Amino acid sequence: MQLFIKSLFFICAVGSCTIIFGQDIDLQKMLNDEEGKKTSDKKFVEGTFHSTRLINGQTVEHLDAGILDFRIAHRFGKINDGLYNLFGLDNASMRMGLDYGVTDKLMVGVGRSTFQKQLDGFVKYKILSQTEDNKMMPISLSVMTSMMIQTLRWENPNRNNYFSSRLYYAHQLLLARKFSANTALQIMPTLVHYNLVPTANQSNDLWSIGIGGRQKIMNKVSLNAEYYYQLSATQFAGTRNVFSLGFDIETGGHVFQLHVTNAQGMTERTFIHETNGGWDRGDLLFGFNISRVFSLKKRKG
Repeated sequence: MQLFIKSLFFICAVGSCTIIFGQDIDLQKMLNDEEGKKTSDKKFVEGTFHSTRLINGQTVEHLDAGILDFRIAHRFGKINDGLYNLFGLDNASMRMGLDYGVTDKLMVGVGRSTFQKQLDGFVKYKILSQTEDNKMMPISLSVMTSMMIQTLRWENPNRNNYFSSRLYYAHQLLLARKFSANTALQIMPTLVHYNLVPTANQSNDLWSIGIGGRQKIMNKVSLNAEYYYQLSATQFAGTRNVFSLGFDIETGGHVFQLHVTNAQGMTERTFIHETNGGWDRGDLLFGFNISRVFSLKKRKG
């Protein structure tokens, strides 16, 4: 109950301030079809971002109702592992997930990561959509909440271990604005809750704020960046802020995302608060995201 109240307060406080169908349909058009519809005299902005994911984290983009997205996120090992590990290519972790558009404003998703053998699920809801005239609504706003379950074997199986100790939660606001056809920015205030922490003086609630953006550099290519700054005074020892840089390459029905990051984890808990590598030390990992999208609803006509 206490966590729910904290999360509700967090949301209210901040809130106040690869596509393949039987036919050739463009991925960007599908992701943003709802935003392009006219409601009375309002016309919503299309394509703030190319995908529902920026690099590691979520964007304000949503799947349309009845659309299923099978998504694979892949991270190799550290580039500075050298030739012995083929500059990280010998080591890899991945997350496989299924995202689904329940309505044009509500989407859900589940996934499984090899890193720490995590299961995760999320719900994302669109609250506001930016309008083209920027006067009626100058921003897009979504809220996302997720739960993660770490399924590694217990370090000490002889003590009393509880299932609740495996649970973690994340709550996030996604506030974005498309400034032009080429440029978009997003801010992501985030709260991650740990049911179990290593020491008594470690806070269960860890706060951070992320900032990300997209800059189109060619007709089908854009440069993406994403950075999360940890706000809480008590963070885990040795953790570093995560910074990721990459490209979106749109090829008809698919968007390929290629990037370099210092985070190995691919859930809010792991990539924000459990990243130990740093760009200054060369602890970089090459990765990519790919997706294939299916329509599960009958097409009219």
